[in-house]
Amino acid sequence: MTERVWTVRDALEWTTGYLAKKRIEQPRLSAEWLLSSATQLSRVQLYALYDRPLSPEELVRLRQAVEVRATGTPLQYVTGEMPFRHIVVKVVPGVFIPRPETEILVDSALGATRGIEEPRIVDLCTGSGCVACSIAEERAQARVWATELDATALGVARDNVERLGLGDRVSVLEGDLFDPLPRDLRGGVDAVVANPPYVSSEDMNDLPEEVFGHEPHLALDGGPDGLDVARRIMRDALEWLAPGRVLLMELDERRVEDAANEMQAWYEGVETVSDLADRPRIVSGRRP
Repeated sequence: MTERVWTVRDALEWTTGYLAKKRIEQPRLSAEWLLSSATQLSRVQLYALYDRPLSPEELVRLRQAVEVRATGTPLQYVTGEMPFRHIVVKVVPGVFIPRPETEILVDSALGATRGIEEPRIVDLCTGSGCVACSIAEERAQARVWATELDATALGVARDNVERLGLGDRVSVLEGDLFDPLPRDLRGGVDAVVANPPYVSSEDMNDLPEEVFGHEPHLALDGGPDGLDVARRIMRDALEWLAPGRVLLMELDERRVEDAANEMQAWYEGVETVSDLADRPRIVSGRRP
């Protein structure tokens, strides 16, 4: 690739074709992201600067990234980042990759706390910190406590908080679910949000290799029916939420109704929200 002058167009077309031969899903999208990362141009700029030559350094970065992507390594791990709503978060191997569906969880949390002047929000299983950071970025008066059990994810979440300049309003705490939260928050939280592990143990082996072979199983496996962690959250959130305040969880589309039925015993106004593909995705309920 370095023996001739390669333009953005040349590199984009070659990378797309190469990844297609390697049977990488959405090869054009991968090519755009990899080239964008190598050149520091946005995907829009790539098409506006089609005839721009690539420097030798850019070609080296692109070639290295393409070689890694061709092995099936998730695109986000290759580029080291993931756009999420209005921010871009850092991700590394061993940290759960944010999904577009999770943006609906942020929408729901923002809606549920609308009208509360300084909402106190807890984000469980924060992973990269994408939900906590998005809420704080979009609700200037919000105070967010994010918890995470995994050390790698904990470090990435803290890095994202600092990179986005949110350190004064987002605290990332190490521990299991509610365990590391300050005791004085008990009974005073306005919203608990969570994207817990929700794949059933039986379904784990059916996940695409790009997910099963690369992403952390701790963030995926939700037990026999996918609701083990969700049930713990349902039970324990009652202790931390203020009366009338809300619990919101993102779950497997096949488990949302089951979770809603169980929440009816403990919560009021239980509702479900569908994602952009019209699949049940979020379940919410208010503490009596």
